[in-house]
Order: sequence, then C-alpha cells, then structure tokens
Amino acid sequence: MRTGLIAKKEGMSRVYTEDGSKVPVTLLKVENPQVTAKRTEEKDGYNAVQIGVGTRRAKNLSKSVRGQFAKAKVELKAKVAEFRVSKDALLEPGTDLCVSHFVPGQYVDVVGTTIGKGFAGAMKRWNFAGLEASHGVSVSHRSHGSTGQRQDPGRVFKGKKMAGHLGVERVTQQSLEVVSVDPENGLIAVKGSIPGHKGGYVLLSDAIKRGLPAGIPFPAGVKQSAKAEVAAAAEAPAAETSAEGTSNEN
Repeated sequence: MRTGLIAKKEGMSRVYTEDGSKVPVTLLKVENPQVTAKRTEEKDGYNAVQIGVGTRRAKNLSKSVRGQFAKAKVELKAKVAEFRVSKDALLEPGTDLCVSHFVPGQYVDVVGTTIGKGFAGAMKRWNFAGLEASHGVSVSHRSHGSTGQRQDPGRVFKGKKMAGHLGVERVTQQSLEVVSVDPENGLIAVKGSIPGHKGGYVLLSDAIKRGLPAGIPFPAGVKQSAKAEVAAAAEAPAAETSAEGTSNEN
C-alpha cells in the first residue's frame, strides 16, 4: 500500500481523445510535495507517511509546528496529511515526491470537503420527493411530512432526516480515472468532478477497489529517482562512444 498525495483543486477543463471524443476532467495542482514525518509500527503502533505541500509564512505557524518541519529539514508547508502505508512503502522525512507518483490510466480515490450551501430544505438536502401537487395539499408541497410517531414513544428520534445545514462534509469518491499527468507543471487531470470548491485541498490515493497498473513507481514517485534516470540516460551515449573508441584503437 503506497502513500498518497495532497493536491489543490484548480477547476474543471476538458481533454480530447484520439477519436475526437471529449472527456471532462478536474485539474489538480500538486505544489512541491515532501515527506514531513513517518510513523512506524514499533514506535507509533501503525505505519504511515505524513506528506506536506505548498509553502507558508513562519509567522502564521506555532513554534511547535515550525519545530516539526525543522526536524524533518523541510520548508514550512501550507497543508499536511497522513497516509497509511505498508511497511515496505515507508519513506524518510525530506524525500521529494512528484506527480509521476500516479500514471495515466490508473484509478484513484479522492477525499475532499464539499461546498457549503447553508440551510436547505428536506427535498434538497435529502432528495425527498415532497408532498403531492394536488388532493388537498396546500402551501406545504416541499415540506418533509411527518417527523414522529404517536403518544408512544412521543418524541422525534435522533438522526431524523429534516431540514438543516447542507455541505461542508468530508466525502470520498472512489475509482476515478487519471487521464493525464504533467510533471513539469505539477498537474494531474482526473476524469469527472471532485468534491470541494476551487482552491480547496483534496487527498489522492490508489483506489482500494482497483488493482495497480504495471510499471507504477514503488514505493513512491520520488523526484530524485527521476533526475537519476535522466542523468543515466545522458551518460549512456557517452559511455558507448568511449567503448567504441577503445575497440577501434585495438
């Protein structure tokens, strides 16, 4: 089980496939993700990785929080979150991650906070059908109807679906497809809509109901490994040239 990433919702757009069909996507921005702490089963009772993204001014953080970032030797983060991982997927604090942690075609679970809509009636809040439009119903077409029973028990049960505050709830959408990944700009395009307002943070992790595709980076998409691959690719032609020169001399 790998770690996830924290992303900021930039808004919705569209992507055109090779056959010309239009796919609605939500653009997610991942700003300088780093590992800020790790939890081990021996010390904390469970295995997890704490990820931080963005930047924040020191004056807006408490001294204890600044000390935690200083201990991990990372810059001050605007948002942090923990992700449960398996023991072989633990990462050391200070590790730089990248959006290549996810690959196009894989499925992810997204956790976000829904948009607040204030006080709402029962029809909008709970999808009630409302009362009939005729047969003696007057004025109260959108009311929620009966709320209790008779003299026994003579009260309204807790949890009764009634009018009230709507939104600002933690919601998880499962098995959303990753359409594309842009490592240069730190963008991830996910098919469909995602809960939350523009500029809000969401948590992305591997879908628990879908298998991981082949070739996915494990234990994570580390930025250093990507740089090492580029350097190795650049060194390979030089090594081949020197080898050819040696063989020609012989």
